[in-house]
Amino acid sequence: MVTATNVEATAVNTVAWLSAERTTIVVPVYQRQYRWDIGGCEKLLADIRTVSDTDDRQTHFIGSILSTAADTATDDAELVLIDGQQRITTLMLLVAALQHTVRGDDPELAAELSRVLVRAGDPGRTKLRPHRAWAEVFESVVLDRRDDGDELRDSRFDDNYAFFRSQVRPDEVRRVWRGLQKLEHVAITLGADANAQQIFESLNSTGEPLRDHELIHNYVLMGLSHAEQTEIEQEYWLPIEQHTGESIAQFWRDYLVMTTGREVVVTGGRGVYDAFRQEFPRLDIGTLRAHASRWREYAETYRTLLEPEREADPQIARHLGYLTSFGRGMYPLVMRAYDDYAHSGSSAITLIRTLESVQSLLLRRTVVGLTNDRLVARLCRAREDGDDSLVRAIARITPSDERVRVGLKFTELPHAPYVLGRLADLASLDGLDLEHVVPLAPADDWTGDGTRRWSEYSDDEQNSHRALAQTLGNLTLLEQPLAERAFDRSFPAKREIYAESGVNLTEQLAEVPAWGTAAIAARTVHLSELFLRVWARPALRGIDDDDLTPILDAIRRSGWPRGWEREWDYVEYRGEHWEVYDVKYLFNRIFKRLWADSRESVVAFSARRGGPVYEARSWNGHWDALDDTHHLYMGWDSKYMLTAVQGVLDEAGFASEVFVKYSYFGAIM
Repeated sequence: MVTATNVEATAVNTVAWLSAERTTIVVPVYQRQYRWDIGGCEKLLADIRTVSDTDDRQTHFIGSILSTAADTATDDAELVLIDGQQRITTLMLLVAALQHTVRGDDPELAAELSRVLVRAGDPGRTKLRPHRAWAEVFESVVLDRRDDGDELRDSRFDDNYAFFRSQVRPDEVRRVWRGLQKLEHVAITLGADANAQQIFESLNSTGEPLRDHELIHNYVLMGLSHAEQTEIEQEYWLPIEQHTGESIAQFWRDYLVMTTGREVVVTGGRGVYDAFRQEFPRLDIGTLRAHASRWREYAETYRTLLEPEREADPQIARHLGYLTSFGRGMYPLVMRAYDDYAHSGSSAITLIRTLESVQSLLLRRTVVGLTNDRLVARLCRAREDGDDSLVRAIARITPSDERVRVGLKFTELPHAPYVLGRLADLASLDGLDLEHVVPLAPADDWTGDGTRRWSEYSDDEQNSHRALAQTLGNLTLLEQPLAERAFDRSFPAKREIYAESGVNLTEQLAEVPAWGTAAIAARTVHLSELFLRVWARPALRGIDDDDLTPILDAIRRSGWPRGWEREWDYVEYRGEHWEVYDVKYLFNRIFKRLWADSRESVVAFSARRGGPVYEARSWNGHWDALDDTHHLYMGWDSKYMLTAVQGVLDEAGFASEVFVKYSYFGAIM
């Protein structure tokens, strides 16, 4: 056998590797800071619990750990960590949390745990030695020797340690320790002549990483027998792929938004896959068949959204086609509505009303300059409470007629061919071009009345015409052969061409004697009233709260990004206006308020999640008292705090009545 000379790779038990008496692991200066958040810790702890409950033959592989021997003659066991810092640091924090939990009650187990953390001959230093810029903070956490004032500091070490302390009860420590002892990794040790950087890049940069839908595929099939895998693949997964094609990743994202009523972040990392695992933590073959049957059904529905011509009802097909003008942002909502129509007996009238309302919402918001991002999850939640609830939710965030009139008068018309086509009641836009009555760049001899040439217009007149050139009043649709003849012609010549058009909105222009800003304004008023009838706002009284974001849709941010102290201008809590600017203050205020208003919800939520309310201050850190016997731990990271706020408000049934108003800082964070 041919062997390598500068690289040694060995499969090892992770805890045994860390517990070796002479092991010391050094994090080099060039390594990035520790960045694992509570979400990563939650997943790791879940994996450890799962493997702990399996038989003794089962282990859990955590990847490879790359190190090289330190260049020192004093300690041949000192390793320089090249790849694996984040995992090893997190494991150390978990072991420290276990050790501190049992050290007063189970000295034998505490001693076992301590061997992972420190060397017997040097108990004052941790085996893992981070970069000196943050080594002091790490050691103060692992060795539990914090100074006065440390409870107020913000660090990932404190956050994740506190999470592990909160989640593992004293009677569960041995179970977690058993799972930890089943972890394995490949220890890759480099010789003196190996190129550490090249090997690091090879491990982390070569090959194409698995995409979300590929990870979902593997997760669904893993653990099944060969016969079961074949069944699921043939009966369910392949039809899902056939229906969704290149859009399969977007399908899974939209499906999860639809089912959870929460936004799914897809940028950076494996957001869709992680959301899928959270929604389906266990998939035995019986449960899998039931879910997979619905996935296949929704995939077939999704194909109709992608290809509206597949729908037999021409009116529904037309509205599905209209919706494509706005992209796929509302697909989670429409997918559920269409599925109810196709499989659950909902009427075509109900579906068309929903499609009309969605178009009105999206178009009106775009006209007045509002974003359509992060709306669909709240609408999916509303629809779960019935069609009336959805209508009210849409009405609440659909801009008023007054705001739309102003937007149509002065701003560029969005989705112009779609808008003009529907205003003209056209069945198709094929063979039609968008026509600017006043050209975007008129020639010097262009005239609107046959008398004054463009070059004779004042600067103010020219600027006024240019400003209105792409607004509703100056736009129309024209057959392509006629558009070629009309290109750059003056208005008197265009009138004769417009008279030949079969588009009613265009033919009407032939009756206008002259074209200028007054004519554009008059046509805008006329078409705006027609616009407001075609894209009507639901006829319900409600608050036009376009700038408020429901608390369940607030953005969860990792760490503490710059500007976090002014993320919001204010918070609306059940009709009250709170001068609350950051998530830490909101977290504290919500839990204190609910402790008074809905204590049972706080207790139930905290018991299920393992915090953030505890009967004792069981570890050092930043605490606040709720009463004499209950304490709120404040040392979490930003994402955990906002998740807890959302969860406890949902538990109390108040989430739909709480909103945040993002500040300038929050909008650019």
